[in-house]
Amino acid sequence: MPDSAVIAIELSAVVIAMESATPTVLLTCPMDRCRAPMLPAGDFDPRHHRTFELGLRDRVARQTGLALDYVEQLYTFGDQDRLEPDAPGHEITRHISIGHLGLVSHQQSLLDEHAVWTSWYDHFPWEDYRHGRPAMIDMTIAPALSRWVDAGVDQAHREARRQRVQLAFGLDGARWVDTRVLERFELLYEAGLAPEAQRDDGCEVITTLPGQPLMSDHRRILATAMDRLRGKLRYRPVVFDLLPEHFTLSQLQLTIEAIIGCRLHKQNFRRALDRTGLVVPTGAVDTTTGGRPAERFRFCREQWRQQMAPGVQTPLAHSEYQ
Repeated sequence: MPDSAVIAIELSAVVIAMESATPTVLLTCPMDRCRAPMLPAGDFDPRHHRTFELGLRDRVARQTGLALDYVEQLYTFGDQDRLEPDAPGHEITRHISIGHLGLVSHQQSLLDEHAVWTSWYDHFPWEDYRHGRPAMIDMTIAPALSRWVDAGVDQAHREARRQRVQLAFGLDGARWVDTRVLERFELLYEAGLAPEAQRDDGCEVITTLPGQPLMSDHRRILATAMDRLRGKLRYRPVVFDLLPEHFTLSQLQLTIEAIIGCRLHKQNFRRALDRTGLVVPTGAVDTTTGGRPAERFRFCREQWRQQMAPGVQTPLAHSEYQ
């Protein structure tokens, strides 16, 4: 039996930037190609880091050369054996990761050759409804989850599973809710449909779903960040931290659609945006769109500070989300 146990605090970052109407996340790729990519992460050093946020900014800058704009703390991840377990007889280490969400207005150049930007839909392809309901939901995910439901121990257990699946993935007439990214991923994990389930628990993964896994529980951390950002842009104007200083309304709409994974009703979106007073015209136009010049706008930070206006509203374009 080990005589003592220690707690190791890690700081992990989900850094998001937009690229061509695609939300991208910053990853670092280990030199060992057998290991999955990971989020920027490193140990918290209480001797040199006065706060977790300062420590996080320092770690990201050291690993990638990236200076973060917006940062907020997400959640504390501390499941047992979230990293490789300690060898028997050795001192037990409980690894705690304090996840953060970071936003940058554009994909900055990276110093580390192993740091890359990748679409977050590469890891959660079933979350992108912009071109309609992803075919994989009905062709792969729903049948696999149906088999998991049928494997319940009794009728009550099977019914509970069925309701969870229905609500999470918008099946059987249920509404698709974009802020259930983590719920959907954890359901797939529990059902043994995520590669992480086999890696962590040694269970057999019968159906391999599209979607690239990440090291340890980093895909769970990414799902948490996606939920946070999708929900927060509706009550705080964080979307403007992902945009250049001057932008068109189409660019703003495409950015929001890319984040929530759903199309917006253009006229209703712009009417709702007008009521907030969050954007004001700059007097300049964008002539690079290939059609009629589009007026450029800027985020009216003064308006938001004076009235604490909410974020942007997201009136959806299609009834399939309802």
